[in-house]
Order: sequence, then C-alpha cells, then structure tokens
Amino acid sequence: MNSHAPEEKTVLVSAYLSHLTNERRLSALTEKSYARDLAILLQLSEATSLNQLRAHDIRHFIVKLHGEGLSGRSLARMLSAWRGFYRYLIRHHGYADNPCNGMRVPKSPKNLPHALSPDETVKLMAFEQEDQLSIRDRAMLELFYSSGLRLTELTQLKPEDIDFTEGTVRVRGKGNKTRVVPVGSYALQALQAWLKQRAAMLAPGETALFLSLRGKRISPRAVEYRLQIRASQQNLSTHTFPHALRHSFASHMLQSSGDLRAVQEMLGHTSISTTQVYTHLDFQHLAMIYDNTHPRAKRKK
Repeated sequence: MNSHAPEEKTVLVSAYLSHLTNERRLSALTEKSYARDLAILLQLSEATSLNQLRAHDIRHFIVKLHGEGLSGRSLARMLSAWRGFYRYLIRHHGYADNPCNGMRVPKSPKNLPHALSPDETVKLMAFEQEDQLSIRDRAMLELFYSSGLRLTELTQLKPEDIDFTEGTVRVRGKGNKTRVVPVGSYALQALQAWLKQRAAMLAPGETALFLSLRGKRISPRAVEYRLQIRASQQNLSTHTFPHALRHSFASHMLQSSGDLRAVQEMLGHTSISTTQVYTHLDFQHLAMIYDNTHPRAKRKK
C-alpha cells in the first residue's frame, strides 16, 4: 500500500467519522470525542503514513502524552479510539495490522463522583416552587435522580416519553439505544406540575420536555448551572454536579436492592463492569449488613 500524504490521512479520518455517525449511529458528542483523539494521532504521526505505524510508535506516543500530563483514563479512551480506527482501516482499506492491539496505558486512580446521601438528596429537592423556573427545576432534578439519567438523555426528552399511567420514561441512550426506566411518584408529581407551566413557555415548533427561558430545548450546560444554584440555595456542603445525581441513584438503588443487573439495565450500561464503578458503597453500611446477617459474624455482647 502506498504511503498516505497528510491530506489523505485526514480523508481517512473523515470517512471513519462518517462511518461512526451513519452506520454505528453514535452521537454527535461521541463523534466529536473520536475526532479529537484521532487528530492527536495524526499530529503525533506527522509525515509517517498510517499503514507504516508500528506498536513501538504507538507506545512512544502514549509515553509522550503521559509525560505531558494526560491521565491513564484519558489515554485509555484515546487508545480505544485509535484501535477502533485501525479496525476500520483493516476492514475497509486493506490495512494488514493494528499497531494498537495489546497496548497498555498507565493506570490512574479511580476518582468516583460524590454520591449524595439520601438526606442530602431530600434537602436538595426541598426548595420552594414559586415560579415557572423553580417548578421546572424541581421536575428536572426529581426525574434526573429518580431514574438515573445521563445529562444528555435528560435534555433530549419529549413530553410523550413520559408514561404517567405506567410510571416510566422512555430514554434514548448511547448508540441511540432506547430503554424504559421507572419514574418515582415524587418525580411524576413534579412533572405534572411542570407540564401545566410548559405550554406558556413553549416556542413555536419546539418539542423538548424541558425548556429554557426562551422556550427552546434547555442545554446540558444550563441544567448544570441550575443544579449548582439549587445546591447552593439548599446549603449543601459538597459540589453537586449532574453526574452526582446519576451516581446517587445507582448507589442508593444498590444499597436498597443489591441487584447489580437491574441497576445496569436502568443505567443503560452495555457491560456490567461499567456498573460496578458505582458500587463503592459505604463500608460501614456493608459492615452493618454483614454483622446482622452472616452466621459467623454475630458478635457477642
């Protein structure tokens, strides 16, 4: 195979990104992440053609990026993007080898998002509903926590995705996969209150469930901002970010049920190993269960 000039390498990347969007149905956000990671590969490889890169070249790139401060987690994501790109080149452009296969990256400590306690969650939701925005915010946060949604999933919802009879929400997750998740009674009540207000704010042609002040679909950044405002108003001592609500949902569900598979389905995880990240339950809670239930753990009083 002939060496590819820089512009030809760019064409290959563009073709792969189109493949991700049109055939694998990945989201625009995921495609943007892949584009960023592959741009780094092209920058590092410089004049070397893609089909001439070998394992030692990829290893050198990883070491260089790690030395510049990239974490093991970021490097693992980047390497995964490069590996997938080469699988595409092998399948569609006659490449013989994948130089990323078998490559490892430095490990980083797992920094899990903070999970609110049940009491903190109740406190977060206890702000006064005095106008349209506060009614909307309550509905957003209640649904967010009640169903363990991703931030983008929340903002993509439409009113018809909520089934008040069944008490469920239809969610479009990663890879455009749809799942149906239960919705709690507090969230359903908050949503009913919001839908009464929504019509007065709705811009012509808009279909989103949650709206901005202009009546258009609310942005993920705006949801994050509103959450920060509500957390501050309720005097929560920790920084409360959107993913913390999803993490709190998972942690509280696991503490109550212990059913990892059910939580995996509700979160929309393809692999249960991803769900296991959410299982850093409070050790004292686990120790208490162990002491109360295990025959050999009964302590003499």
